[in-house]
Amino acid sequence: MAPNAEVTWSGSLYCLNHEIPVRACYHPALEMMKNFLLYCSRQEWMKSAVLKIPLAPRLARRFMAGETLDDALQVVREVNALGLTGTIDHLGEHVTDPAEARRAVEIYLDALQRIVDEKLDANVSMKLSELGQDIDDCIALENARIILEKAKHLDVFVRVDMEGSAYTQRTLDAYLNLKSTFENVGIVLQSYLHRTRKDIPFLVGQGIRIRLCKGAYDEPSTIAYESKTDTDQAYKDEVTMLLESGLYHGIATHDPVMVDWTLAEMKRLNLEPSAFEFQMLYGVRRDLQTSLREQGYNVRIYVPFGENWYPYFTRRMAERPANFFFILKNIIKG
Repeated sequence: MAPNAEVTWSGSLYCLNHEIPVRACYHPALEMMKNFLLYCSRQEWMKSAVLKIPLAPRLARRFMAGETLDDALQVVREVNALGLTGTIDHLGEHVTDPAEARRAVEIYLDALQRIVDEKLDANVSMKLSELGQDIDDCIALENARIILEKAKHLDVFVRVDMEGSAYTQRTLDAYLNLKSTFENVGIVLQSYLHRTRKDIPFLVGQGIRIRLCKGAYDEPSTIAYESKTDTDQAYKDEVTMLLESGLYHGIATHDPVMVDWTLAEMKRLNLEPSAFEFQMLYGVRRDLQTSLREQGYNVRIYVPFGENWYPYFTRRMAERPANFFFILKNIIKG
């Protein structure tokens, strides 16, 4: 494998950028690998084992800026230099210690101030479970308000991330509570959930800006689409709903098919490229990121950082199991 090759989704197979596209049927082994990696993302014993591998943090930096805010800000400078914008996310979730939740608040306050002081083109994304949602919804709301008040003062936009389906309604309820006071806040929806087709009209009807992603959690078929065909169709339908709303949304995808669909819908609706933005993960499809920007489209890069990188890193492996083999090869070589 070439050292700078990236693993991406193409058709129904995982393949490498810049290699000859492969057309074949979906392989069930990949689904098994995906489910295994999603299982691992929730296991403390697996986390402990991975963290003992000396090379693991360095390999994880393929998908994250590093462990410190300075690392994240440096990446934002680099993407800004390419004409891309950023969104900074401190990695952490399911916090059960109020003091730890408060430390997360302080990190976000520092990030907001430095974005402004250093004149960076970036905003922030936050998870309510890192802010204490697993302790009490009121604690998470109080901490989120502190961050949003600072962001409002500095004129920085904040996005509330979405987590597993057990948190979907709670997160939306909390978000709507925050939105009643703050204008500088948006939300994330996951297209693979059946409910998203109904959530979008409700939210856009209130002028709410949405980041639409496919979703990266292991969900039952009773609430989420299982097949790639159904998930793709839902994503296409929901992209159209967002573009028709007239609001500025984030279309989060690395799939060239979905990118092409979005561009075709933009043209069908006679929209300008500035009417929306693509959002992509740091370390994934850098070629596509820069290509879209060169064509005049807005592209925002999701820049995660922090010491609690394991769950995020493992979910990135699950999204593209071939990435797992790429990382495993490097661990063996190291």
